Amino acid sequence: MFPIGDDNSTRRTVPFVTYALVAINVAVFFLELNNGDTFIREWAFIPARFTADPAANMATVFSAMFMHGGWLHLGGNMLYLWIFGDNVEDQFGHLKYLLFYLAAGIAATFAQYAFLPESNVPNVGASGAIAGVLGAYILMFPHRRVNVLLGRAVVAMPAIVVLGFWIVLQLVSGVGSIATTDADMGGVAYMAHIGGFAAGFLMAFLFRPRTTRHNSA
Repeated sequence: MFPIGDDNSTRRTVPFVTYALVAINVAVFFLELNNGDTFIREWAFIPARFTADPAANMATVFSAMFMHGGWLHLGGNMLYLWIFGDNVEDQFGHLKYLLFYLAAGIAATFAQYAFLPESNVPNVGASGAIAGVLGAYILMFPHRRVNVLLGRAVVAMPAIVVLGFWIVLQLVSGVGSIATTDADMGGVAYMAHIGGFAAGFLMAFLFRPRTTRHNSA
């Protein structure tokens, strides 16, 4: 199931924070292409380096969530952010959404860090922060129709099915990686996905607007 769009008919605001996040991620990726491995190793989050000197490497907790390992990594993340971020931003408001996004990214980074604190592999990607957006989306819009590509057909499915399948896949893959992951072997940071999704789901209870209670005659 490959999502390609959702229902934006109830969106009330222009999601300029989501658009800005997409633009920043793309711009940083071009900086990576132009500056190579030196730039990546300087600004990526490297667990072992953070363990050795947290204060000196704190900035990489933020910078790494705007970096990507390749075109496919960037494209997939930005597609998910484009599809699901706008409705979450609409519900939270622009500033709260930005703070939520960054907090989810930080939570995701430390979820992966707790799993492999001595790894020397650079951790990059917006996946954890975007997983947080997905966690908030599934809480607030469980029945929102999401258009997914199934083979050659486009099918509208409830968000709880599409995103529920995604997080189950991350959980299964994450459990499998526990037994097979080498501290210095690259790959998908499943624990960051799981941690970001869980953090986003829980934080959504605080960030989402409260419904107005009233008595009806």
